[in-house]
Amino acid sequence: MPTAESSGEEMQDVFPNELSLWQKRGALLLDVRSPEEYASGHIPGSRNLPLEQLLEHLPELRGPIVTICVTGSRAGLAAEVLEYEGLEVGKLVGGIQGYAAQGYSLSRHQPETAFKPEEAPCS
Repeated sequence: MPTAESSGEEMQDVFPNELSLWQKRGALLLDVRSPEEYASGHIPGSRNLPLEQLLEHLPELRGPIVTICVTGSRAGLAAEVLEYEGLEVGKLVGGIQGYAAQGYSLSRHQPETAFKPEEAPCS
């Protein structure tokens, strides 16, 4: 298995004002909160994949990826796993709370029942 050290990739802190730059590069915005949390408010264009399901979907994921949660804790764990797998990954600093506190709007709707990797950008 490739590691972040062998691939040269390193987890990056992504601030809310930098998110659009990652999106322009085709990054997958990966919200690792529960479906209920996601439905209560999420970043437009993000995909929901709860942290506890991350390992089973690893083979389907391609970088770049920005991980997202409420405050950044779960996103940090997810980013570490993705970094270990050799993917280019960033973690949203401050999570959804920090994003909303900066004045960015959140979408509110139910996520699809299952994560669909074919909708995730590939590098």
